[in-house]
Amino acid sequence: MLLILFFFILIPFILNLLTSIWAYRDAIRRGNSKEYAIGMLLLTLFFPIIGLIIYLLIRND
Repeated sequence: MLLILFFFILIPFILNLLTSIWAYRDAIRRGNSKEYAIGMLLLTLFFPIIGLIIYLLIRND
């Protein structure tokens, strides 16, 4: 039972945190403002899949 909890709740939560931190750091590294980076962090944190797709589409290349 604990193993099921680990795989279906904990691992997606950890992946969500890691992708949110990545989006924040990537926004800072690309020279965006802190406010923009925090907005991307919150977007990807609360809306993981949609937020990451939006960030990948609108980031500067």
